Amino acid sequence: MIKWVLKGLRSGIKSSHYPAAAEQAAGVTPGRPQAGAYPQAHLDDLLAVCPTGALSGQAGQVRVDLRRCIHCQHCRDLHPRPLAWQTDYEWARLAEATAEPTSCPGRFNTAVFKRSVHIMVVDAGDCGACLHEVRQLNNPYYNMHRLGFFITPTPRQADVLLVVGPGTDQVRTALEKTYAAMPAPKRVVAVGTCALSGGLFGESFASVQGIGEILPVDIEVPGHPPPPLAILHGLLMAVGRG
Repeated sequence: MIKWVLKGLRSGIKSSHYPAAAEQAAGVTPGRPQAGAYPQAHLDDLLAVCPTGALSGQAGQVRVDLRRCIHCQHCRDLHPRPLAWQTDYEWARLAEATAEPTSCPGRFNTAVFKRSVHIMVVDAGDCGACLHEVRQLNNPYYNMHRLGFFITPTPRQADVLLVVGPGTDQVRTALEKTYAAMPAPKRVVAVGTCALSGGLFGESFASVQGIGEILPVDIEVPGHPPPPLAILHGLLMAVGRG
């Protein structure tokens, strides 16, 4: 036993230093397509390779709807003029309804989230990819406990509801009851393209077009799936530390 203790002391801390310092390790993000200038002559062909309509553009400019992008990388790998690719990981942003201060005044006061924050994770029809990335937050490298984030199995103790998946009909009632059971103030973090726009699954006969049609979303984390640091960035934003 003492050998393992000594080995640990010699090895030192291997957890990510984010958000205190920028993460430089290789492989922490798959990157994402970047909007900007693009040759007009190749624009129509580029837009045609996107299976979800996440790309649009005109007059030599490409726009990327990150809420619809599934990271298929067709725009980078299947076109002779690949779209620019950025390798950042701070992908989270305020949901549109939250960003509008008149929609719910005072709702996004973060002063009450300065201590430990308990998170309830709900699978709303996820394919497994986003849920797998969420699980990585508990591993030694990302170690979200160092930032005061903890997973809870009960909504009665949850401060943040983290939802993955497009919001299938079977889970609608469960989502609504879970949210209603959470004490106020509370946050909803939608993780992944499916949770934001329905992705490839919704809107359909079995799914809505993102969980925003069921719950009031505060923070959106795009990606299919987003890397753990992007999800961690979303949690930090939800409690006013991002």
